[in-house]
Amino acid sequence: MELVKAIPLGAILSGVISLIIGSQGSHGGQMAIYMAEVVDYRFWWSWPLFFAGSGLAWGIMMLQR
Repeated sequence: MELVKAIPLGAILSGVISLIIGSQGSHGGQMAIYMAEVVDYRFWWSWPLFFAGSGLAWGIMMLQR
């Protein structure tokens, strides 16, 4: 159940950090930030940052059990 709660937090973290770094013209090196396009909506995204953020949120929630 904690993983289900951690996924949206990882998405928010990834979206915010990617927006800040990507809008400055950088690709973030190991974070691999890129401009994603879904239908007509474009946004900055990073899969490695999403997995790291979800893992961090999941770990914190597991510690609170």
